[in-house]
Amino acid sequence: MDQPIPAAVRREPWNKGKLVGQKAPLKLKDIWAIRVRLQLYDRTRELALFNLGIDSKLRACDLVALRVRDVSHGGRVSARAIIMQQKTQRPVQFEITETTRDAVAAWINRAALRSEDFLIPEPRSRISSPVHTAIRTDTGHVDTRDRPGSSGLRHAQREAHKGVADLSAHEESSGSSITAWSLQTGEHSPLPRY
Repeated sequence: MDQPIPAAVRREPWNKGKLVGQKAPLKLKDIWAIRVRLQLYDRTRELALFNLGIDSKLRACDLVALRVRDVSHGGRVSARAIIMQQKTQRPVQFEITETTRDAVAAWINRAALRSEDFLIPEPRSRISSPVHTAIRTDTGHVDTRDRPGSSGLRHAQREAHKGVADLSAHEESSGSSITAWSLQTGEHSPLPRY
């Protein structure tokens, strides 16, 4: 108790020993390792996005703004594309390599995209969610509104308050109770596969 408090406590900087600023670019072996992983896991959408990002060196906002017509003409993916950058408002021309053309063509066919569609659309689970929920994190309360299909969430909420450990056996409507169960337990399903 009677020890004096030092006047100047020496603190270590938050970034001491950490790499700050611009990071080193990916090495060629790292790029190919990522490509191989995406191919092994059959992640067509992510592979097309990754390959286009590497080839074009565009910002993410420009990549997600691409439409099918920007890179494909008449059912074939072009060897070159010209894009107007959002930030600088300058046109950027880039070459699309053969591996990227194959990945983009596979994604367009798999997703059945039309010419006017975005090349990398938002996942469907975010666009057209049949049930709208509001979560209050301070109480763990799941609030459901009167919307079609929301009865499954109400059932899940009742079961969760009763203390049922696994709600998957109590499904009533198209997986909605699973969603509520995952929200309350913190367990989430893997990303949707395209």
